[in-house]
Formats: sequence, C-alpha cells, structure tokens
Amino acid sequence: MTTPPKPPLRFKRRYALALLAGVSLLAAYGLNLHWKGLLPRGEGFVLWKRFFYAALRPALDYEGQNVPAGAPPFLLVVLKSTFRTLEFAAASMGLALIGGMGLGVLSSHSFWDSGLGLGRTNRKLRNRLRLMFRTLAAMLRSVHELLWAILFLAAIGQNSTAALLALTLPFTGILAKLFSEMLDEAASAPSAALEGLGCHPGMALLVGRLPIAWPDMAAYGFYRFECALRSSAVLGFFGFQTIGYHLELSYNSLYYREVWTLLYALLLMVWLSERWSGILRRSATQ
Repeated sequence: MTTPPKPPLRFKRRYALALLAGVSLLAAYGLNLHWKGLLPRGEGFVLWKRFFYAALRPALDYEGQNVPAGAPPFLLVVLKSTFRTLEFAAASMGLALIGGMGLGVLSSHSFWDSGLGLGRTNRKLRNRLRLMFRTLAAMLRSVHELLWAILFLAAIGQNSTAALLALTLPFTGILAKLFSEMLDEAASAPSAALEGLGCHPGMALLVGRLPIAWPDMAAYGFYRFECALRSSAVLGFFGFQTIGYHLELSYNSLYYREVWTLLYALLLMVWLSERWSGILRRSATQ
C-alpha cells in the first residue's frame, strides 16, 4: 500500500513558517538586537529587583505618607477604576459588535452574491460596493486606538465620548474583517438549498449560513472583549479614570506595591472574562 501524499496546504505552511523565521532573524540582525540588551545594568538592576520584589507584597493601602485628608481608601480606588475600565470596554465592544457585524456583512462576498440589494445583476457595481466597505473597514482598523484617542482628545476634549470612540472605531474595523471572512468561509450548501426551495435570499443567508459562522464569531468577539479591557486600561495614561490612570500615578511616584495591586486587579478582571466566555461557549455547544 502506497502512502498518500501530504496535503499541499501543509507543505506550503511549513515553508511559509520557515520564511517568516528567516525574515525575523534578518530583522533582528538589521536592528542589531542581542540578548545582553535584556539584562539590566547598574541602577537598572536595583530598580528591576525592587519592582518585581513588590509583586510579592501588593499594597492594601496607600504607600505614600502625604495622603490628602478625606481621600477614599486605596482598595476602593482600585475597585472604582476597575469598574470604570470594565464600563469603557463593555460599551465600546457593544457598539463595535453592532458596527462590525453590519460592516462585515456588507464587506462579504456572501451578501452580494446572495442576490440581496442589487440582485444578481450589476456584478461590477456589486464588487465596487463590496470593495468600498472593505476599504472603510481597513481604514478604521489601520489606526491604533491610542492614535484615535489623541485625535479625539484634540477634537472634542477629554470626555467619555472621546474614549468610547477611540476604542470603538478600530475594533469595528477588526471585527468587520474577521466576520466577513468567517461568513464567506462558512458552508454555502444549506443556504443554497433553502434558496432552491423558494426561500428569500436574505432569510437563506440568515438561517442557512450565519448559524454556521456564529460560533467562531462569538469566540473571536469574546477575545476582542479581553483586548478591549486592556486597551481601556491603557487609555488611563491619557487622563481617563481607568486602571491605567492610577497605574501611571503610582509608577511615577515609585509606589511599586500600588502598581502591582492595580496590575493584579486587571489580571483578575481579564481572567474572569476568559472564564465567563469559556462557560458561555461550552453551554452554546451542548
């Protein structure tokens, strides 16, 4: 019995990974990278040791001696900033999911090939419209949320709307790209069979194709929510009252125990989000 040949896709992936590794080595050589650059020197080693030693003793109260009278307890500040971080992440992802789903459908081959909108005529016009929506999604995700934050801070000032838009726009573009590809890669036979039975193309797409792609869409949506948690924390460095705001204050004051308390709060929030998404995905597949 002869051994069946290996799939060509696996063969291509192997060489693509080898090429990527080679390009990475060339880039490291061009940037003059060396492992010794990772080692702290002199005062840097003292700072490094002090910072990581503080991880073993996170602060339960303010480290500083000059705490203003009437200041809320430190753990209450951590709790409020954690909740604020969660608020920004949830609000931005809620809007991004709506926008990403709509823009993703309009960017997909499945929508325009199903006969919706323009029917199955005007192929060139359909391709141009699809390209226009795909370009819009690419423009949204090509600008990082931190750059969006700088733009909106200058345009509308430091308020919740600026932070919300800075997170929502790039996440909308990212979700639109992934959702459109997942929808196009879903099996088309069920929707084609429904259309053959006289079902409306829109209903065939909604009932026959979207449920197949939905589990992957939901899984990626949960992952992006974890990214939104981290991004909303980073927005604190721009003055928004999230975990990042208090992280910057504590770090600049060299209060590393406070820093680690805030980092542990962020880690706990991301871990709980991951556990929650895992429970929902398992219940959906049962």
